[in-house]
Formats: sequence, C-alpha cells, structure tokens
Amino acid sequence: MPAPRILLVKLSSLGDVVHLAPAVTDLRERRPDARIAWAVEGPYADLVRLHPGVDEVIPVGLRALRARPWSPAAWRALRASRRALRAGRWDYVVDAQGLLKSACVARWSRSPLFGLDSRSARERIAARFYDVKVAVRRDMHAVERNRALFGEIFGYVPDPPARYGLAAPAAPPPWVPAGRYAVLLHAASRREKRWPEDRWAALARLLAGDGYAVVFPGGTVAEREAAARLARSAGPAASAAPAMALSEAAALLAHASGVIGVDTGLTHLAVALGVPTVGLYCSTSPRLTGLHGGELAVSLGGPGAPPEVDAVAAAAGVGRARE
Repeated sequence: MPAPRILLVKLSSLGDVVHLAPAVTDLRERRPDARIAWAVEGPYADLVRLHPGVDEVIPVGLRALRARPWSPAAWRALRASRRALRAGRWDYVVDAQGLLKSACVARWSRSPLFGLDSRSARERIAARFYDVKVAVRRDMHAVERNRALFGEIFGYVPDPPARYGLAAPAAPPPWVPAGRYAVLLHAASRREKRWPEDRWAALARLLAGDGYAVVFPGGTVAEREAAARLARSAGPAASAAPAMALSEAAALLAHASGVIGVDTGLTHLAVALGVPTVGLYCSTSPRLTGLHGGELAVSLGGPGAPPEVDAVAAAAGVGRARE
C-alpha cells in the first residue's frame, strides 16, 4: 500500500506557523511513512524547513501579491504554487488555519479537504469548503487545538507534552557577542503590544550586571532605529542587531542564553527552539495564545497590565531578583 500523501495548509503568521509544529511532530511519529508537505507564505518557508518531519515546503505568495498586485512576477509565483498544489495527488489536505484565504488555497489541491467545523474555525465561512469538518474546543491553547485537530483526522490521541521538533541552526550569526547573550524582542506589529522603552533599558542594565550581553533585533527600518536607541540607553553591553532573514533570526535565538519578548512570533519561535523565554503581554491575553513550552516559558502581564521590570527580572532570574 503506498504511503499516504498529506498536505498541510497553515499560511501565516509567524506565531501561528510555530504553533502548528508540535502537531507535525505528533503526525510524523504516528505516520512515519507519510509524505508530508506544508503550504505556507513565502517569508516563513525557511522556518518550516527547520522541521525534519516536513518533506516538502510549498511557498504561497498571497502577501507578496497583496503588496505588489500589478507585479507579473508575483502572479507567476502564485500560479506556480497553484500548479504544485494541484499536482500533489494528496490523500489528505488539512487546512489548519480555518480562514477563508487558507480554505481557498487548500481547495486548489482538488483533493479531499479536512478542516474545522463552523463552530471551531476562526472564520465560520471557511468550513463551507471542507469535505470533512472536525469539531475542536475553542477554549484550548492554539498548540493543543492543532494537535487535537490532527489527532481527530488521523486517528490518535496526542500525548503530552507538546514537542515542537524544530532543528536548531548549528551556529549563531557571526556578529553575535562573544559569551553569554540575551535577546530582547521589543518590536511588535501594533503599538499597544509594545513594552515601554525605559523598562527595556532598565532590564538590559540588569542583564548586563549579571554578565550578559544584550541584543535588540528589529525587522523594519523603524524597529532597527528603535533597537539602536534602546542599545544606547542600555549601555555598552547592549547592541542592535543588523537586518537579517528569518533563518538568521532563528540562529540568533537558538544560541541565546535566554529571550525576553513581547507578544510576537519571534518570541514563540524562541520557545520552539528550546530557549528559556519570558513573554511580556501588554494588550493581549496569554491564555489561549501565550508561550507554550512548559518550564522553559513564562508569560507575564495581560490586557492593560504590562509587567513591571522587577517581575520580568524575577521570571528571568537576573538582577534585583537575586539581591
């Protein structure tokens, strides 16, 4: 009997992609002979390739097309993705995102399509596209919802704890500080998710007092300018990271002694790479989408209640927490 061919659809965003990894780990263990492919937005393809359980990555450029709707290259890339999805001859196609856009992409496969039912999907209309609809409780953490969905489809009960299964990059970027370093993820897509800059600077000084170098990354030009400003405020042990691709960011995180970050995808990626991580929640609740990594992960704060520096230092085990 030929090995089953399985296509997973989880397009974005970074945190959502990270949250699917433990379900892939479960699936690979239960179906070691399966051919597993993952359709994902192009910017996150390198992340998916870190999971050894994924045999094929199919980049889908919806975001690129939205940013450049008149670009012939963007349209050609999207048509190539559609051809790859149709050529797969999949036995199972699982839309693990539950959005209209992900359901449409999954339908390009012209194969049996599985997904969340209308009460479980993030967008109820997405369920209309599925051949098999699965009910999954909405009061579970996103990681466990993904694991439960796969378990229902493929006939097994996921065993705790969740294991992300990502293969950490072998070495850090060549520009990282020598010795122990901590990564402080200050940037967020929405202003209300950000932690105050004076608290970042104070925390960085505490880390420096414990012998850590501190790195402030930033994705956009504005975020890197903020990182440089924070590094100047924090003192000589702090530095701003250069512009880097996601693969380089993963290498930076994987070899850090610890990571402290706001509610952003890179903070979840740090946990997935097995790094001790403290998450700072200023406007969102960590209950269903907080850091999920057992003793490695601590989530602090909540809507309208950003954590104080002392609480963060205590969770990270540095500075005044040791006095």
